[in-house]
Amino acid sequence: MTLFAEPTTEDLLRQVDDLRREVAELRERTPEDRAAIVVFSGELDRLLASLVLATGAAAAGLETTMFFTFWGLSALKKKGASTVSEKSLKEKMFAIMTPGSTESMGVSKLNFFGVGAKMLRTMMKEKNVSSVEEMMDLARELGVKMIACTMSMDVMGVEREQLADDVELGGVAAFMAEASRARVSLFV
Repeated sequence: MTLFAEPTTEDLLRQVDDLRREVAELRERTPEDRAAIVVFSGELDRLLASLVLATGAAAAGLETTMFFTFWGLSALKKKGASTVSEKSLKEKMFAIMTPGSTESMGVSKLNFFGVGAKMLRTMMKEKNVSSVEEMMDLARELGVKMIACTMSMDVMGVEREQLADDVELGGVAAFMAEASRARVSLFV
């Protein structure tokens, strides 16, 4: 007398199908060789840190995406890009209060009306550390995808024409699609 009945071919085929579905689900949830970085700050030192992380990740072979939101959008602005005159008063005020490009960013601590940023840039040059602008170029060369948050653009009155040409536009869903597949997700 056997305690267990021999499985039928139908039973085995069902088990194989179940295993295939489980493997497919696991593959969907397995992180890929990707990095996703949210750039929230419009400050020079924090942007530099996010670019060091992004270029390092890309150089290590990770497909890297940077999502620029709120003050981080300043990093994507073209130098000297004019603003559209149809902005509301609040949008014009925000444009005046936020950096016009990476070159006008202050540092997060000890900025001292721009002296801190000049000192940091000078010290970086003396130590042969790439500038933020050079790091942005390197990130592009390494294939780092840069996405500007469309909701933040709307809120802060940033126009598409003000941003670098190679920047993609996307909302939080675009970033979450990238981050959900990433091994590394960071917020700077």
